[in-house]
Formats: sequence, structure tokens, C-alpha cells
Amino acid sequence: MISINIEKKLKAYSGQQWLKVNREEFADGSITKIYGPSGAGKTTFLKIIAGLITPEKGIIKVDGITWLDTSTKTALSPQKRMVGFVFQNYALFPNMTVREHLEYATKDVGWIDRLLTIGKLETLSTHKPEHLSGGQQQRLAILRALAIKPKLLLMDEPFSALDHEMKRVLIDELKVLFAELGLIVLIVTHNPQELDGLCDGELAIDTER
Repeated sequence: MISINIEKKLKAYSGQQWLKVNREEFADGSITKIYGPSGAGKTTFLKIIAGLITPEKGIIKVDGITWLDTSTKTALSPQKRMVGFVFQNYALFPNMTVREHLEYATKDVGWIDRLLTIGKLETLSTHKPEHLSGGQQQRLAILRALAIKPKLLLMDEPFSALDHEMKRVLIDELKVLFAELGLIVLIVTHNPQELDGLCDGELAIDTER
């Protein structure tokens, strides 16, 4: 279970705005879609949870362990949080092959092979990112985030480069995998309808002045 209560100052053309999120519980096994207007801080919210950005004020607790408490200057490092993160720009390593991306995260050959099959990348395992399409790169980013078998998976627009059929097939596969691992999944999307049937909760984010 994760509880989050944070406040982060955002820069905006229209003046100072605040991202404020107070969610008492994201339960184990839950999949939550996160949506809101452009510039509302959806990506910032994910990065705060991952420990990549520090808010002005806030507390994040995971299974009773404090990841962040600004009042006591407690902040667990991103490495210790062991969060799976699918970045919007994929953040792949240009000199690593598809398989090496997964081997960097885990030595479990069986798990790697299963992920490659789920992502339909098994025949491209020796290819580097420059030789992959945008959709293939996006699928690799998802698989890499899952390779460490995280407790918490953060996904920033993870299906934006996929065509309708590939998106449908992948979401069906991921739904089974998420349940098997008992993951807490937070998915930022500009199109909440694309996640119908996958998510069991939602969080609307907007800024405050």
C-alpha cells in the first residue's frame, strides 16, 4: 500500500501554480490511470514518487516505510525505492541491444524470454534502439521497467506510439502480468478511454494557484 500527500511548486506561463496530491491509499494490485490538463504536473508527480524530484512539502509511505518526509528531511534514494519507470521519451541506452537492456536489470533468463515474448520483441533481441520503430522502443521501455519485478510501476504515456491492435494485445498481456506480480501501477495518459478495462481506479490532477 502506498499513501501520498505532496505539494510541489510548478513554473507556468500564467504565474506560479502548485501540484497538490493527497491520496491516502493506492492498494496492492491496483491499477490507477492519472489524467489532467497539459502542464498540470502529471509527469512531475511520477518523478516525485520515484525520487527524481523533491517537492516543497510532502510525505510518501510504502507499506509503512517512509520514502519521503520533508518535515524530517527524509528521502530514500531512487535506487532504494526500486520503482519501475516507463519514461515518456523511453530513456533507452543507445549502445545496448534489446536483450542487454533486460539483462542489465535481471539475470533471470526465463523471465527475460517471457518479457520479450509479451512485448513481441523476441526476434529483435539483438537490435539496438536506433534500429527499432517508435512502437518497438516503447515496448522495450515497458519491458525494461518490468524486468526488476518492481512493487510499484510508474508509466508515463506508455502506449502513445502503439497502433490500436498492438495496444489492445499488449494491454491484455500486461493485465495478466500485473495481477500475477501484485503490482501497484500508476499510468499517466492523455486519453483515459484507452485504459478502459485495464484500470480499476483513477486520479485527476490539476494545478492550484
